[in-house]
Amino acid sequence: MDNLCCFPQLSGGRSSCGSGKGRSQQGPVKYGFSLVKGKASHPMEDYHVAKFLHTNGRELGLFAIYDGHLGDSVPAYLQKHLFSNILKEDDFWSDPNTSIAKAYERTDEAILSHTPDLGRGGSTAVTAILINSRHLWVANVGDSRAVLSRKGQAMQMSVDHEPNTERGSIENKGGFVSNMPDYLEHVCHIESALRQLISTGDQA
Repeated sequence: MDNLCCFPQLSGGRSSCGSGKGRSQQGPVKYGFSLVKGKASHPMEDYHVAKFLHTNGRELGLFAIYDGHLGDSVPAYLQKHLFSNILKEDDFWSDPNTSIAKAYERTDEAILSHTPDLGRGGSTAVTAILINSRHLWVANVGDSRAVLSRKGQAMQMSVDHEPNTERGSIENKGGFVSNMPDYLEHVCHIESALRQLISTGDQA
């Protein structure tokens, strides 16, 4: 398990553009990815993971997109630590759902405790873990979306967390959502302890 800590064997990393593909050794599952830098003047802030690996006698497909905001330090941190934190959970193999939720929360807490090093930025996160090509676990924070193609039909696998649709929950907890038109056009700013609802590690 220690070899998984920093995922040296994983495909991923900062890239202004790139693509790749792969397949399971245990089933018909295939994946592909393509990263393209947008028109913004700042450097690429998106990181990804896309890889099949074997551990504890099982094949794991690990897939993720981390869409950085205000820099790439938080998505880089997520790429290095989130899957490792998930797989380190004692109950991951017996209760993946709870383990993934705990690991997301613990990773967010770690990011917030490293704010001086990581800066004020944050990141959305969407992860998918495929176990032995049979069981798929998808989780997300923010508006990065997981979509599965089955026989050519797209199936949405995650629910977007948008500031305006989460407004009620945010305001009920004492936070607020406001549009700041001078800041990257229509980017929503969230000021509350619920920032992790929308984006892991975002500092208000």
